Amino acid sequence: MAAGSPSDPTAPPTTPVTLDDAQKSATEAAGWVEENWSTWLAIGLRILLIVIIASVLRVLVRRALTKLIDRMNRSAQAVEGTALGGLLVNAERRRQRSEAIGSVLRSVASFLIMGTAALMVLGVLNIDLAPLLASAGVAGVAIGFGARNLVTDFLSGVFMILEDQYGVGDSIDAGVASGEVVEVGLRVTKLRGDNGEIWYVRNGEIKRIGNLSQGWATAAVDVQVRPTEDLDRVRAAITEAAESMAKDEPWNERLWGPVEVLGLNEVLLDSMVIRVSAKTMPGKALGVERELRWRIKRSLDAAGIRIVGGAPLPAEDPAPDPSAAVAAPSALNNPTSPQSLATAPIPPGSLAK
Repeated sequence: MAAGSPSDPTAPPTTPVTLDDAQKSATEAAGWVEENWSTWLAIGLRILLIVIIASVLRVLVRRALTKLIDRMNRSAQAVEGTALGGLLVNAERRRQRSEAIGSVLRSVASFLIMGTAALMVLGVLNIDLAPLLASAGVAGVAIGFGARNLVTDFLSGVFMILEDQYGVGDSIDAGVASGEVVEVGLRVTKLRGDNGEIWYVRNGEIKRIGNLSQGWATAAVDVQVRPTEDLDRVRAAITEAAESMAKDEPWNERLWGPVEVLGLNEVLLDSMVIRVSAKTMPGKALGVERELRWRIKRSLDAAGIRIVGGAPLPAEDPAPDPSAAVAAPSALNNPTSPQSLATAPIPPGSLAK
């Protein structure tokens, strides 16, 4: 027999639900809703207002950052193609740099605005934020200690992009490695070395940077001639070679200034050194130096001026003496010599006498 059945004497008596009880319960629920309806409405409106203000503020800030980036790009395009633009970075690089800066700033602004709005919503819902903030602080400290190298690399990458220390295509000396910049990131910079190797350098490890591709470079050539040469003839020959080089392509674009004969750099007993210098396009100094040496050598040869210097040639060994390998004649070869007579055998009859 099932427990709680009408025939079970141990089951408690059931009270039937009447219409009055149901009406009373509904009235109490309606009264509770009516009492708290204003509170709920106020909370909902405050949350909706916070979300709307945060969303509008986020859109306005992102739009302002986008306009700022566009203005930076337009200023770079206006300078492009002018004399000043040659000394600055090109428009494409400025565009990539500004886009990277804009992306970082938009992300930071969105995180701050929406994070603040979320905390305000939790505060409106009467949620105690003290444990949450304490946990976030402890987690932040733990992450900061565990990922301090990552944070250092990220911050160094952000400041590197903001200050435009180098970009893709630049030749730099980063201390730990040197080469051409292949990729620039917020954490790692990728370089291609002179032998084709790829270097992955953390931005936090870069303590100094030497950029060889910004502004202009200097091509310097030393011409070493005999001390008896006429300096005016040497200067005229070098100037002729430099002027012909400045008129030919592509050297007329790579030379950003006239080739200057700076004068005597050294005067020695057997030679004198004349320094020649010129401003060139960034990264083209080595090629300009090679071509300048080539043309100066041909011009000096045509003028009858001899270039000297360098390591002295090794002295030639004298021809070997053929008699050095022949032994000296022996005195024993002569039978009449005292040495031969002393070694000759004694006749048997001579002792008896």
